[in-house]
Amino acid sequence: MTLSFQQYINTLSDDTHLQALTGIGRGIEREGLRVLSQGRLSEHDHYHNLGSALTHPNITTDYSECLLEFITPVSHSPEEAIAQLRDTQKFTLSQINDELIWPMSMPCFVDDDDKIELAKFGHSNVGKMKTVYRQGLKNRYGSMMQVIAGIHFNFSFSENFWQSLKTLDNNHDEMQDYVSARYFSLLRNYKRFCWLIPYLYGSSPAICPSFLQNKPTNLPFKKSKSGYLYLEHATSLRMSDLGYTNSEQSALHICYNNLEGYLNGVKEAINIKSEEFEKIGIKVDGKYQQLNSNVLQIENELYAPIRPKQVANSGEKPSEALQSRGVQYIEVRALDVNPFADTGINQQQIYFLDIFLTYCALEESPTLDCSQQNICENNMDEVVVRGRDPKLLLDDDGIEKSIETWGLELFYQMEKVARLLDKAYQCDKYSQALAIEKAKITDSSLTPSAKILEIVVEKEQSLTQFALAKAKSYRAEILKNDYQYYSQQYFIDQAEISHQKQAEIEQNDTVDFDTFIDNYFK
Repeated sequence: MTLSFQQYINTLSDDTHLQALTGIGRGIEREGLRVLSQGRLSEHDHYHNLGSALTHPNITTDYSECLLEFITPVSHSPEEAIAQLRDTQKFTLSQINDELIWPMSMPCFVDDDDKIELAKFGHSNVGKMKTVYRQGLKNRYGSMMQVIAGIHFNFSFSENFWQSLKTLDNNHDEMQDYVSARYFSLLRNYKRFCWLIPYLYGSSPAICPSFLQNKPTNLPFKKSKSGYLYLEHATSLRMSDLGYTNSEQSALHICYNNLEGYLNGVKEAINIKSEEFEKIGIKVDGKYQQLNSNVLQIENELYAPIRPKQVANSGEKPSEALQSRGVQYIEVRALDVNPFADTGINQQQIYFLDIFLTYCALEESPTLDCSQQNICENNMDEVVVRGRDPKLLLDDDGIEKSIETWGLELFYQMEKVARLLDKAYQCDKYSQALAIEKAKITDSSLTPSAKILEIVVEKEQSLTQFALAKAKSYRAEILKNDYQYYSQQYFIDQAEISHQKQAEIEQNDTVDFDTFIDNYFK
């Protein structure tokens, strides 16, 4: 029997359990476009000196060849995670000539989406598969989604934390089963409250008109005098239908009530045929156009603002890793790149996410049926396109609430978590971070989306020039500062090791690509 939220707060405050709250693990995946000084996409391949995009632990590419991805290992302090990210960017910037890292989620000017080159991972079967997967995404959703950047925040509690909760709950399940069930409890609450994330951190209320490539849209865009399309109350167009969404996925019923139900839903989804995607063809004129014609080519294609995760072994599918070893951490995927931070995310955001996710873990979390899950998703959809509209009402389990009303209710509870974490970590940074975010609930002009629209609409400035100025100042500042966590030699060594690993993978392939693909899906 689980305790109430207040009982957890009271009990975890005791010295017996307080230390269990420390040891939160965090990892960051930051995506960033390589652009030229005029603001156009770089057409240069992934730079050799950065290492192999297939095997490097810290520097890779995402969907396109020019979309960098920086990955930090698990860290146990927000300061360390940001230092790792900044060092990785420092080395990268030193190796890409005079190119810049675009500091926003939505791309700069794109004159021809056919020039967006898919990420390449070498000649191995696994490398080819990654590129064919991206070819499938391009054919299904268009090239422009390949240049949208985001932040993924990986989060885990310590074993001591789960042991304390298991003891408090007087639970006798196997530890792996208990932890997975508790992570799914967190996931359900995240789905209930995740509208907060784009409201507080959405930074893409406006786009360059080139993004649409003259394609029709149902969104009621206005045009600024400086020539940019925007929605007056939008927070995160990246998270809207303009971003990576799949209308075919709307019919999928993947529930978050337990691990077994989730895995069954995912397994079913990757085997559902799509008439629309079948028209593309799988292999046309001897060239792969997608991995298969199912609604999902592979599990990674499932769009979700949060995912349960387990580190997969070589050749192991994500669902197989979860099935075998349970949930190890969660991946928050609803964060825009923060244009006001040189690393795309700052320490204050990490402190807030610690509070928010801990609250989601401790708050009561009833199961969600399909209709309830649809309501949660609709709340999210509303906030991304009109989150700062004072008339907007969200659905809190059948009760209509404004963002201010519901937000203040959540912050009242989260203040208890912030004080608990301050006590555990012997600091006041959690309460400070929460106070800064709470101010946005009562004053939407403090949100990053409002600040960007102030620049573009009220001040009639160029969004491109704003972003370029930020990118140039971040580049100069990062290159000027010393390494804090890694060293230049570390990255030089990792690049060399990664090229060697890629070569070994390519040499060790024993079957042709067609056979490899057949075996993978068997």
